[in-house]
Amino acid sequence: MTVYFVGAGPGAADLITVRGRDLLGRCGVCLYPGSMTPTDLLAYCAPGTELVDTANLSLEQIVAKMTDAHRAGHVVARLCSGDPSLYSAVAEQMRRLDAAEVPYEVVPGVPAFAASAAVLGRELTVPEVGQSLVITRVRARSTAMPPGETLAAFAATGATLALHLAINHVERVAGELVPHYGADCPVAVVALASQPGETVVRGVLGELPVLVREAGMTRAATIFVGRVLAAAGFPDSFLYSSARDRANQPESL
Repeated sequence: MTVYFVGAGPGAADLITVRGRDLLGRCGVCLYPGSMTPTDLLAYCAPGTELVDTANLSLEQIVAKMTDAHRAGHVVARLCSGDPSLYSAVAEQMRRLDAAEVPYEVVPGVPAFAASAAVLGRELTVPEVGQSLVITRVRARSTAMPPGETLAAFAATGATLALHLAINHVERVAGELVPHYGADCPVAVVALASQPGETVVRGVLGELPVLVREAGMTRAATIFVGRVLAAAGFPDSFLYSSARDRANQPESL
């Protein structure tokens, strides 16, 4: 059988993909991150599915469970918060499954930054204001950042930032970014996007620590920094322009 790394989406059960939902319905074993998976999502699993909370398991224990379930003839769903391509720790799991000759597939999901942008009602790529998005985090007790991947280096580009795993380090974030973006740069923070307890704050970079502290945000939050968050009066994109020769040009920006 096959192990499926399934993007669970940002939290709301109905934001999982149809493919992901269907896989949950036919898997024999489902591994899920207990602190981040709502029970409504697990309700898509069929009666009798073995549910394994991985919150307190080591990498070796998780891989052993997937490998044993595969060899026992089960379809295995490994739920990943958001999308497996971002901060999901699937790379090391895949590496070990490769070594064990266990087949796997990846099913994408709605990432937290996309769900948060939807909550804000903002497009993150606005013509002549911002056309790039940097998805990053800050260095804390977790894995070290690679050389050169610093907030200051990203901020120097002026690109819009989407910061994950940084909600408890907002003082440092503001201190490192203000010299590049300015204290008046728009910011927005969305905690628990699409979930019960969803909280949103908007303001400017210089006030970020106060905004977050007053809102009581401590986990599962995405911080956005960039002028696109308050863009107005920008030109229309070329995509739907009446001046465009649609007969001879493919659809593109």
